Amino acid sequence: MRLVAAMLAAALALSACVSSEQLEPGKKPADAAAINVQLAIAYMRLDKLSIARKFIERALRQDADDASVQETAGIVYERIGDTEKARHAYSEAARIGKDDPDILNTYAGYLCRTQRAAEGEKLFERVIRSPLYQTPEVAMVNAGVCLEGSGDYIGADRYFNRALAQHPNMPQALLESGALALERKDPQQAADTVRRYLAVNPPSAEIFWLGLRAERALGNENEAAAYGQRLQKDFPASNEARTMRAGIAR
Repeated sequence: MRLVAAMLAAALALSACVSSEQLEPGKKPADAAAINVQLAIAYMRLDKLSIARKFIERALRQDADDASVQETAGIVYERIGDTEKARHAYSEAARIGKDDPDILNTYAGYLCRTQRAAEGEKLFERVIRSPLYQTPEVAMVNAGVCLEGSGDYIGADRYFNRALAQHPNMPQALLESGALALERKDPQQAADTVRRYLAVNPPSAEIFWLGLRAERALGNENEAAAYGQRLQKDFPASNEARTMRAGIAR
């Protein structure tokens, strides 16, 4: 929250120097658009979506040919549920930023969230192969999550394993791989993956919750209880701890 507040304060300070609608002499529309993008992101993180929309629409009026402006517009419109404007903004971002793997990674995620997994996977593959993308294992995990959401568990597992081959201790890849194993009714693999995760990474609420469910599925109530105790002790405010206290299994 402090980071968001600092970001918002900095953006507001800049916006005082560059009017968001009427530019001072010598100021470029792209400069004002960049400031309004920062403001939109900051307000979006504060869940003030109507204000975020105001700033991103100013940015669009100032520099609609910037891929980052369109990408941020897509995120804002998706958050407020304006499906048509979100689709248009994301596709414009991908058109303008066709050589930017970060922009394409964002668009691929949107395609997956809108039941276009095959298109999303193709785009993730472009991102993975891009020499400009420094963390291809992240796109691999994203592609795995995309395919898992479409019911393609074999394809999803393939991507998680590719990510782990590149980065054996990657927390998100291990977590997703373990969760997929449990979904596929293989609690032993899920439990083994949890132990592997905890041997090399700091614990998280998500991994304790996965361990609890995996051990419970195996009938190991003592081990499940141990994960539950650690979840409650270390992450009492997490969604996973609240779910556990409510007695809901998932």
